Amino acid sequence: MSSRPSGRAPDVLRTLKLEPGVARHAEGSCLVRMGLTEVLCTASVEGRVPPFLRGKGLGWVTAEYGMLPRATHTRGDREAARGKQSGRTQEIQRLIGRSLRAVTDRSLMGEMTVTLDCDVLTADGGTRCAAITGAWVALHLAFAHCRANNIMSRDPLIDQVAAVSCGVWEGRPVLDLDYAEDSAAHTDGNFVMTGKGGLVEVQATAEGAPFTQEELVTLLGLARKGTAELFAAQRAAVESVVGSPPPTAMGAALQAAAAKAARPA
Repeated sequence: MSSRPSGRAPDVLRTLKLEPGVARHAEGSCLVRMGLTEVLCTASVEGRVPPFLRGKGLGWVTAEYGMLPRATHTRGDREAARGKQSGRTQEIQRLIGRSLRAVTDRSLMGEMTVTLDCDVLTADGGTRCAAITGAWVALHLAFAHCRANNIMSRDPLIDQVAAVSCGVWEGRPVLDLDYAEDSAAHTDGNFVMTGKGGLVEVQATAEGAPFTQEELVTLLGLARKGTAELFAAQRAAVESVVGSPPPTAMGAALQAAAAKAARPA
């Protein structure tokens, strides 16, 4: 049986680094590196919600996803230049938004929107999983920013969420596929999990012969091992940010609006 292209054991993640607070102007940010894959995740806070949520006292968490033209081996056109997003882009950004909303108590946000922008700098497999993992860190820091500036009193995050890919490559289940494995995998899956063990989403597809129930259970076990390491890295990343973040222009505006609303008529 041939070894993995990276030389890793079947149950080993790629080299992981989460760098919080890299975007100067965003309320929260994280640069996530998983192997050669790099995704910049920024969280932007706005004092409004979509029309369908107005007057309901709930906040909103949403995401946008994109790949820079040279994130891959050859240059890709910017989707803005083409005038529309691809189906893949829409699918991934909806997945990121669902994943983050699954661990957010939106009743504690007030009527505000947090948008997670996930921009792929370098793609080498697992970009959606890296985006979800880094976006949680960015969202955590954005909520910490809001609390530090008296915009909200309680943390709306009720759990962690992270994602990892698993697949059947060369006849064996492996964790955290890079591009070389992903492009040749017999089965390719993405697992989105919460810190308490819940499943937000499982996407698994047979690229050749159907996979078995036993293989699916094995992939799930690998995913649980991988996300446990991702959760630890997330906690370390947010704990490394010391002190209160400086107020941004949007943060100052939200703080003023909160103070105005608290004054008696």
